Amino acid sequence: MIQTTLNLKYFENPVNPVFANHETFHPRFGWLKKGFDAVNRNPGIFLQDDAPVRLGVGKNMVRAIRYWCSAFKIIDKNNLPTSFGDKLLGNNGWDPYLEDPASLWLLHWYLLKPTCEAAAWYYIFNIFRDLEFTKEDILAGLKDYIGNFNKTIAESSFIKDVNCILRMYAAQDFSRNNAPIEDSIDCPFNELGLIRHFGKNYQFKIGAKVNLPAQIIVATCLEYASWVSQDSKTITIRRLLYDEGSPGMVFKLTENILCAAIETVAKEFEPIILSDTAGLIQLSFTDEPETLSEVILGQYYNS
Repeated sequence: MIQTTLNLKYFENPVNPVFANHETFHPRFGWLKKGFDAVNRNPGIFLQDDAPVRLGVGKNMVRAIRYWCSAFKIIDKNNLPTSFGDKLLGNNGWDPYLEDPASLWLLHWYLLKPTCEAAAWYYIFNIFRDLEFTKEDILAGLKDYIGNFNKTIAESSFIKDVNCILRMYAAQDFSRNNAPIEDSIDCPFNELGLIRHFGKNYQFKIGAKVNLPAQIIVATCLEYASWVSQDSKTITIRRLLYDEGSPGMVFKLTENILCAAIETVAKEFEPIILSDTAGLIQLSFTDEPETLSEVILGQYYNS
C-alpha cells in the first residue's frame, strides 16, 4: 500500500497504477475540447468504428484523446461529461477554448488530484524530490516507486511515460534527427514553465509563475485542505507546500509565493485569513473550504 499524507477517508486509492495509456501522445492543442464536445453529443463516440473519421484523427489518437479527457477528469469512466468538465469546457463554461493559462494550471491540478490516473505524473510531481535531474534519474526512481504496488509494469511503459511527461512540460528541440512532424506540435502545458530543459538535464522551476493566478493557488489550497484537514478550519503553510499531493508540490511553489497568493485573495474574501501564531503560519478559513474554493474559481472566471 502506498504511504500517503492524503486522508484515505476520502480517497481509498489516491493513485491508480496506470501507465502508458496515452499511446505515446501528449495532449495536443484542442484535444480536450474536441473530446469533451464529442461525448456531449454522443457518449459512445470513442467506441465506434468511425470515431477516427468523426474526430478527424488517427485511431491511436482517438484512444489518446479518450485517455487524456478521463485523466484530466473532464469525462468520467462512462465517457460522460463531469461537473468539472461542464464548468470549464461547456458551451457556457469558464474557458471553453482554454485561452486563459489559469485553466491549464487548473487542469494540471485535476490531472494529479486523487484518484490520479497518471501514476508517473503523480510520482514526478509529488514523490520525486530532486530539483535537477536526468531522464535516467526519473526512470530509476519510478521503478522503485512502483515497488509499492502489487503490480508488474514493463520498463517500456515507464520510458513512454517519462518521455511523454518531458515533452508535455519541457520545451523540446525537435528540429534534429528528422523528428516526425507530429512531434513538432507543442503541448499547451509547455506554457506552464514547470520544467526547464538544458542539454541532458532537466530542472523544476520553483517559485513564481507569471501565468499562475493567486486565485488558482488559493482555490486548490482550500480543496486540498478539505481532503486532509478533516473538520479543522486551519492548515499549515508547511503542509500546503511539502505534503504529497499539495499545491506546493504540484505547482512547485515557495513559501513567499504561497503566502503572497493567500494575502491577495484574503483582501477580497473575508472567510480566508493568513495567520502567524508563534511562528506557525497557517491558512485559516471560516466557511467550508471546498465551497470557498468553488466560489473563488467562479469569481475569478466570471469577473
